[in-house]
Formats: sequence, structure tokens, C-alpha cells
Amino acid sequence: MFERHKGGDRAVLVCLDFNEPDYRDGQEEFVQLVESAGVTPVAMVEGSRRKPDPAFFAGTGKVEEIAEAVRANEAEVVIFNHQLSPAQERNLEKAMQCRVVDRTTLILDIFAQRARTAEGKLQVELAQLSHMSTRLVRGWTHLERQKGGVGLRGPGETQLETDRRLLGIRVKRLKTQLETVQKQRKTQRRARERRNEFSVSIVGYTNAGKSTLFNALTKANIYAANQLFATLDTTSRKLFLDQDHSVVISDTVGFIRQLPHTLVAAFRATLEETLHADLLLHVVDVNHPLRDMQVEEVNKVLNEVGAEHIEQLMVWNKIDLKGLAPAVEHDEYDKIRAVRVSAAQGEGLDLLRGALVDAMSQPVEE
Repeated sequence: MFERHKGGDRAVLVCLDFNEPDYRDGQEEFVQLVESAGVTPVAMVEGSRRKPDPAFFAGTGKVEEIAEAVRANEAEVVIFNHQLSPAQERNLEKAMQCRVVDRTTLILDIFAQRARTAEGKLQVELAQLSHMSTRLVRGWTHLERQKGGVGLRGPGETQLETDRRLLGIRVKRLKTQLETVQKQRKTQRRARERRNEFSVSIVGYTNAGKSTLFNALTKANIYAANQLFATLDTTSRKLFLDQDHSVVISDTVGFIRQLPHTLVAAFRATLEETLHADLLLHVVDVNHPLRDMQVEEVNKVLNEVGAEHIEQLMVWNKIDLKGLAPAVEHDEYDKIRAVRVSAAQGEGLDLLRGALVDAMSQPVEE
């Protein structure tokens, strides 16, 4: 029998290099994720492999090195910057004698901490249960004990089957509740369409400054912080651009590399706001060394939810950190392609408002 360990806040981090060109930057982002979850990193174990080990993900020698780091630092949890199979998690926990968490579980935990609205909490719970269901299939042996005893032996359910059935019932209920939320969103969208309101959604990599830009434009007071996934819940406001033009602008959840598919599925109702937008403001941290990769990751998720056809206006944010001046960039057809701003300093916002007015006047492409 194997009972899972409870874990804690002191963590040994594991980051293995599989000959990835952006390994070092991915490692820095991993540390940010861990800190965003409120966990204290006490050690980092690195290594190189050609491919994951089927049983432990890391090699046996590296596993012993991780276990030694756990003992030396009195760590309570080991966090991998990789996705682990249920069997790998089980084997590693036996070897480490502490809780082992993979990247997907870490991101789900951050989302669980950040969700504020009823919809956000439903979406996170659905994602967590969907992820947990894969851990039940080939997960922990203590769930496979047959219910026994006098009068109870025979063709009854195993505990694993009972847990899977109860989990399935809860997942079905959550999906029904989210469908209700989705219908409410459709009703709100139809009302906006009847009023012929131009709709704008802010998208971008997490921590690119989306919520800061939203607050600066609308004078809203939604939470914004220098951390990954500071806000999850979609917020919409009416934004007056000038005397004759206004739009409905929405802030959305940030994206990240290797965003768990369970999260994309659970947040589909939220992300579908982008499907019905007339324009996407794609906010990019112009100062980030991997900004091109971040743009690709955002577009990958947009493609996944079917929003690749929506017109985009790039917003190069945080120009104050790079010493750039606010400006409008045009393409070869003299169409506005991007606007350089500093949302935190309020620089270039008038240029952005002007670009939005210009976008409203563009003919709609069939």
C-alpha cells in the first residue's frame, strides 16, 4: 500500500535539459511560477538527458541526488519543471519520501489560488478534477483495495471505481454549471451586438502587463502585480475613446508555454470571449528577451480556441524599461501594425486610443 505525502512550502526544484535552446529562460520562468505559488525554493537540481526515463523521468543517479537535496534541506515537496506520468509520480514519491508535483499540477495550484469569481473557481476545479482523473486510472495502489469483510465480498466496486464514478459525477455537474455561464455570456454578447458595440479583447503572455493596461485605459481597479497569473477572471468595461467612439474592452487570462490542456479546455468559456471580439490587443513585454517565443505561444492558444482569424493590434508594452519613446508603427500598406506604450507610466495611451479609433473605421473583412 502507498499513501501519498501531504507536501508543504519548502521545495526542491528539478529542471532537466533535453537539449532545448531556451532551457535557461524556461528555468527562470519555472522559478517565477514556484514563487507565484507561494512556495519557497530551497535547492535546484539540474541535469541533462536525451529522453525521460520511463520509471522515474530522471535517471536513478539523479533521483538519489534529488533525494539527498530533500534530506539536506528538509524539503517537504519536489517540483519538476516537466509533466510527469502517474507512475513516475508514484515511483518518485516512494524514492523521495515526500510529495512530488509536476509543472501541470503547479500551474493548476496557482490558478486555484488566483480564482476570484464563481466562474473562475468552477473552471479551476474542473481543470483540477480532469487532471486528477488521469492520476486515478493508474495512480495510487491504496485506491485499488477491494471493499471486503463479512457480507461485503463479491462483485462490489473497488475503491478506485467508486472514486472514479464520484469524480465523474462532479465533473459532469461542473460542466453543466459552466454551460449555464456560457449561455449568460452569449446573451450579454447578443445585447452588445444589438447595440452595435465594437468589442476589444486584451490577450498576451502572463505578466506582459495586460491588467495594468486595462486599468490605465479604463480607470478600473482590477488586481495587477508583477507575478505570473496575477488575474484569471475576465473583466469587461466600456471605454470612451473620444466624443464619437467607444468600445467594450475585456481583460483575459494570461498564457504561458506548456499551458496544460485541461486548463485550456476548462477556460474555453472565458477564452471564447476572444472569438467574438472585433479586435485583439496583443500585449507584449517589449523588454523580454523571449518576446518572439511568447507571441508564438499566445497565438498557439488562440489557434486552439479558434480565434486565429481575429484581427490583432500589437501593443509593445514596458517601453520605459527599454528606453523607447511612444510611437505608432505602420505596415507597408500604411495600416497601423503596433503601438509602443508604457501602461505603468501612462505613456502612449493616447496613441493607442487613436489606433483603436482607426481600427473601428477599417472595413470588415469577409
